[in-house]
Amino acid sequence: MNTLHIPIKICGLTTERDVDAAVEAGAQAIGLVLYPPSPRAVSIERAAALAKRLPAFVCPVLLLVNATRETIQDAARAVPGAWLQFHGDESPEFCADMSHRTGLRYIRAIRIPVQETSSTASAPQSSFDLVEYVNLYNNAHALLLDALVPGYGGAGQRFDWSVIPEKINAHLVLSGGLTAHNVAQAIAYLSPRVLSLGLDVSSGVESQRGVKDPVLIREFIKAVREAQLPLSPH
Repeated sequence: MNTLHIPIKICGLTTERDVDAAVEAGAQAIGLVLYPPSPRAVSIERAAALAKRLPAFVCPVLLLVNATRETIQDAARAVPGAWLQFHGDESPEFCADMSHRTGLRYIRAIRIPVQETSSTASAPQSSFDLVEYVNLYNNAHALLLDALVPGYGGAGQRFDWSVIPEKINAHLVLSGGLTAHNVAQAIAYLSPRVLSLGLDVSSGVESQRGVKDPVLIREFIKAVREAQLPLSPH
């Protein structure tokens, strides 16, 4: 058995207290939402101010939804060293072009319908094909898997993890409905299937919508660090 050191991103941070709580608990990344309709949205200027609080080796991630090229470039200049997370309808060509123009790595969010089921003898064939997305976004640093719900963002809903193939040659970040109570199950189920697994949590560490809870952040990260499973064959 091996204790995993899985990278964790706390997303949707809006205050200095949130950022400090995530860093103190041991998060490797924080998510700053640059999508105005979101209850967790911040301006580019606010994102830059929050990112300046980060110590070395903790990375800011800019979450973007169908943003213009100008907005993305402005955000990249304001938050140097950030990663881009495309969470809208951005094409592979657009993502690759903006990564090249800004010099920043990017994560592509893949939205999975919550009603999708696995392909088994007792279940209908799933229409979701993760391999297709891996091939389409082959220059993304990772693919983030979230639930497809009305609007953008998973709204704290979990999709059926069994749609992920038994072996997938990709770095994945799991999001959608994660909490301190189910994250160990997620790690045990998904880590052996992928090149690497990261975790992204937002609503699962909130006391109310858009308000992060330092205690829940600590509990979530503690649950991840305590998760145990055999070494992956990768």
